[in-house]
This record gives sequence, C-alpha cells and structure tokens, in this order.
Amino acid sequence: MKPIVLLAVLTLLTSFPARAQEYEQATALLCDNQKQVERYVELFRGEEQAAVDAVNDEVQDPTACALETVTFVRGPEVETARSKGAAFQIVRVLVVGVETPSGFRAVRPSAFFSAFEVLEYEV
Repeated sequence: MKPIVLLAVLTLLTSFPARAQEYEQATALLCDNQKQVERYVELFRGEEQAAVDAVNDEVQDPTACALETVTFVRGPEVETARSKGAAFQIVRVLVVGVETPSGFRAVRPSAFFSAFEVLEYEV
C-alpha cells in the first residue's frame, strides 16, 4: 500500500469516535523487549531520557529503547512494575504512525514494549 493511502486510512480510523479511543497519540517509551522496560522502571527517578540512556548503555545498543511521539494501540498489560515512588503498567504496543516534521505519518505496524505510569493509592 502506498504511504499516502496508509496515511489516509490512519486519518480515517482516528476520525471516527468509536474507533478513536483505541488509538493514542503520545510521546511514549518504546523498547525492544520486556526486560529493557523492567530495567527502565528500576532506573527511573523522574528523568525519562536519563533512564532510557542508562538502559541503552547497559545493553550496548543505542536504539534498544527510545522516547518517540507515535500513534499506537495498547495491547494487554503484561506486568506491573514499581520503582521508588512510581508504579508502571508494562504493556505491549503496536505503533502505526510516527511524528515527522510535516505531521504524523503512517508506518508499517511494529510491536514494542512500553511503560505507562499509574497512580496507586494506599488502602
């Protein structure tokens, strides 16, 4: 499928209210595997990029984890992980679009692992 057609399809899908809630656009953590996300959570102290850089240094791969502005669909929660003062849902995500200087662009769907901070309340 041509890129312009993919972009048109993505635009249509995100325009319909019933479908729009399934797609999210945000700057998200994207890692190659669950262990990298777990390590990110362990290292997270409020500075996202510092934790990403530390994980990438440890695994000796500068692209293992990244913070990217993307359009994605969340899969089911894989695990809940905690660091000092924060809790995160580790989730598999399917990225279907990326932000470019000229706006969002549809991409071939790619699966990654991500972490989303959640609020926890003491009971």
